[in-house]
Amino acid sequence: MAIAVRRTSWDPFTALLRQVDGDFDAIVRRAFTGAVPARTGFVPAADVARDGADVVVTLELPGVAAEDVTVEVADHRLRVTGQRREEQATDKDGVLIREIRTGSFRREFALPEHVTAEAIEAEQADGILRIRVREVAAPKPQARKIEVRSSAPRAVEADTPAQGE
Repeated sequence: MAIAVRRTSWDPFTALLRQVDGDFDAIVRRAFTGAVPARTGFVPAADVARDGADVVVTLELPGVAAEDVTVEVADHRLRVTGQRREEQATDKDGVLIREIRTGSFRREFALPEHVTAEAIEAEQADGILRIRVREVAAPKPQARKIEVRSSAPRAVEADTPAQGE
């Protein structure tokens, strides 16, 4: 009976590429979405879509209870924080595999200066958090007529000597 032995070796170049790839992904995510990924836990997926003058931010939060989510506005940023709690589980055979990430999360989105907390509504159902930011499009200033004043012609004084001087 022959036993097959599989050899695996550690390749430092591949490990470095994986690290750089993860760092690059985080930089791109921050640059294009303005989102700040969580340092621990998980980063919920988000969609940002325009709906007329409003913007709707949708986050996937399966397994996160509404009471474990906070939506707030601070420093012209929409901040969503929360926590997915770990469920206690035991296995009779002593083997447990967990692939569902738990822990805290934080996502931030830039807001225009004129948007206040009063313009924001949030609701969560079936693992989806929807945040509507009303009137994100800045109001266009209305045309204003500027009065044109007429000025009387001014007499030009000459510095030329009078006749006979």
